[in-house]
Amino acid sequence: MSHADHDDDDDPSVSLESEVVDALVEEDDARSDPQPPATFEDVLPGELVLYPLGGRPFFPGMLTPIQVEGWPYFDTILQAMESPGRMFGIILSHSEDGQEVFNPEKLYRVGTVARILEAAVNKEDKQIKLLAEGISRFEVREMIRRDPPLVARVAHHYKAPGPVDPDAIKPYTMAIINTLKEILKYDSLYQEQVKMFLSRHNFSEPDRLADFVASMTSSSRDELQDVLDTIPIRERLEKVLTLLKKELEMVKLQDKISKQVEQGIAEHQRQFFLREQLKEIQKELGITKDDRTADVDRFKERVAKLTLTEEATKRIQDELDKLSVLEPSSSEYGVTRNYLDWLTVLPWGVFSQDKLDLRRARRILNRDHDGLDDVKDRILEFLAVGKLKGEVGGSIILLVGPPGVGKTSIGRSVAEAMNRKFYRFSVGGMRDEAEIKGHRRTYVGAMPGKFIQAMRHTGFSNPIIMLDEVDKIGASYHGDPASALLEVLDPEQNGEFLDHYMDVRFNLSKVLFICTANQMDTIPRPLQDRMEVIRLSGYITEEKLRIARHHLVPKQLEKNGLTPDDLKLGVSALRVIIDGYAREAGVRRLEQKICSIARKAAVKILDGAEKPIIIERLKVEEFLGKPDFRDEKPLQGVGVVTGLAWTAMGGATLDIEAARVNPEGEGFKLTGNLGDVMKESAQIAHSFILSTCAKLGGDPERLKGIIHVHVPEGATPKDGPSAGVTLSTALLSLARDEPLPRRLAMTGEITLTGQVLAVGGIREKVIAARRVGIRELVLPEACRKDYEEVPDYIREGFTVNFVRRYAELAKIVFGSTYK
Repeated sequence: MSHADHDDDDDPSVSLESEVVDALVEEDDARSDPQPPATFEDVLPGELVLYPLGGRPFFPGMLTPIQVEGWPYFDTILQAMESPGRMFGIILSHSEDGQEVFNPEKLYRVGTVARILEAAVNKEDKQIKLLAEGISRFEVREMIRRDPPLVARVAHHYKAPGPVDPDAIKPYTMAIINTLKEILKYDSLYQEQVKMFLSRHNFSEPDRLADFVASMTSSSRDELQDVLDTIPIRERLEKVLTLLKKELEMVKLQDKISKQVEQGIAEHQRQFFLREQLKEIQKELGITKDDRTADVDRFKERVAKLTLTEEATKRIQDELDKLSVLEPSSSEYGVTRNYLDWLTVLPWGVFSQDKLDLRRARRILNRDHDGLDDVKDRILEFLAVGKLKGEVGGSIILLVGPPGVGKTSIGRSVAEAMNRKFYRFSVGGMRDEAEIKGHRRTYVGAMPGKFIQAMRHTGFSNPIIMLDEVDKIGASYHGDPASALLEVLDPEQNGEFLDHYMDVRFNLSKVLFICTANQMDTIPRPLQDRMEVIRLSGYITEEKLRIARHHLVPKQLEKNGLTPDDLKLGVSALRVIIDGYAREAGVRRLEQKICSIARKAAVKILDGAEKPIIIERLKVEEFLGKPDFRDEKPLQGVGVVTGLAWTAMGGATLDIEAARVNPEGEGFKLTGNLGDVMKESAQIAHSFILSTCAKLGGDPERLKGIIHVHVPEGATPKDGPSAGVTLSTALLSLARDEPLPRRLAMTGEITLTGQVLAVGGIREKVIAARRVGIRELVLPEACRKDYEEVPDYIREGFTVNFVRRYAELAKIVFGSTYK
């Protein structure tokens, strides 16, 4: 309905903006307050008490409430109330807060004379509430009192100096009024201020208009003080017009932003209301349900597809009944819903179909791995038994071997060969039992353990779960995860595995568990008893060469964006890398070196090098720098013997040195960062050789004095009993004053009666001997079976002597007969 149809005086909807705009247009009819009498300027005091401000300046014609408390503000206003006409000066300070505002040096020169209209004084609390009215400008000429309360001699500027030409002033006045009209369209707060101004003044007073408009803007304190400092009316109007134009632009921008925000909010609210209406309509038509009903129906649909145990069925039904009466907004609803989500998402009675085709399994294992024939055979035997039985039941396999020999990748290959889902997680460093058996639901953020999570992730009840690094599992005050694994990895118990969060027994008996470890020493004995151990030894050079050509080189070429036409690694270059840079038992270091070559080749290709880049043995050092390993001449001489050792990184050779350092003294000195077991072996060897030295062809006199036995590479910790025969041979060589006639290596534990006992890690030790070029070995007779299990291609070229007693070893090495 338009305004033309109604009289404005009768229409209550006429806005305040219309009233103000009419007042601005009808300027000639506006009310005019009477001017002060001609003698008013004469009664303005020549001295004023100064009240400094820290914020914005105070203009003539303004009314402002002031509340002061404490010294020096209270004393200043109290003195102003006692001044003639209750007048005082309000002046801006360069300082914005603190006592600094009362510093006379920081006061501006021009301020406003104010008159106290009303005042309420509370002398006990030193508080004053007052209403002050601005009268006119003043200028400080001289400070009479420089300590609070401040008093100054002033000059008043009640009227603009000189005659004022109305025709020269009117364009500025109209420009200000028109700009003010524009501002009033955008912001209602300005309308209130204009209405208050019109109640006391009119727009025919240009000086009052200028001061009012300046005070209503959001300009800076310095800009406003500049207006206050300007006495000539025309110049003041020019400055005020500039400030008002800036205010108009800012108000327009604010209005634009507000409309954009309101439009976005309105659209969002509109969509919200439409969605709510749609929900209600769908509910009435039976098309949709509320959140609680939808949740219950979804869980029931899941349950219908599962083969649940009686216990699980009862628990799910109980929880569904509880969910049906809970409010969706309650915290208990969220806990129950999450619990039901886990209960119904587990693969109860869902099994994948095994593929027990041995030919296919052999093809997959050979495709993914070179070497490891004995390990592949063990896995194929395991699958063959499963094929005869018709299923592969839950079993626990432990793959033990040095880093980088392919333990984890073998697990993936087994999963592919059997057509089972594969889930891997590491238990290395795990210290909380709840990681295995879950948290109780009473805890905030409780979750099931890793095994239940594996079931949900794979979607089947018979996946292959790999537990990496079981030899590095920890223990703390949170519990012992290794003990918690006992139930999981026991085929007699895991058919009714109870997770703390689920609180319902779940069948893990069909799961094939594959564990990996670098060594078995740190695995608890009860846990070892539940596992079938398959050992993975390190690779020899020929195996590494095949692995590099068939797997590592193609993988790194693809990873670094290269093709076989960009980079060619020759066999001779790979041999140099294996022998000079990657002698460890696994192939991880070898892969890193091939990756390094591929990256450098990529840089050369981008720099314009001709393709393909061919790497031969002589160019390897250009890409990889000096070799990490060099073919050093083996230690030789009296008292020097090479032993064989086993470490978590695989097999290694160990040179042992013995020397008499002081014929006059007496003692037995051991160095080389040896462990307690190895120190005991050295003591046993020393005692045995001392007691049988003459019978073995040695001179007991050469063992008198201080004997020093050293195992080189002192920074590397060494321990174990397998160096017993090596230590004995080093001492016998010293007693005979005769070096070993040929290069050979040996291992075995020695006793005080000269028996040579069995030791472990024979395969790794044989590989270590082959790696350094030793082809004659002395091993305990009890290790013959272990040696015969070493693949033929590794044993090829070796001369192996098996001994039961040390006298046999002495005869083999020195040709001496036990007397």
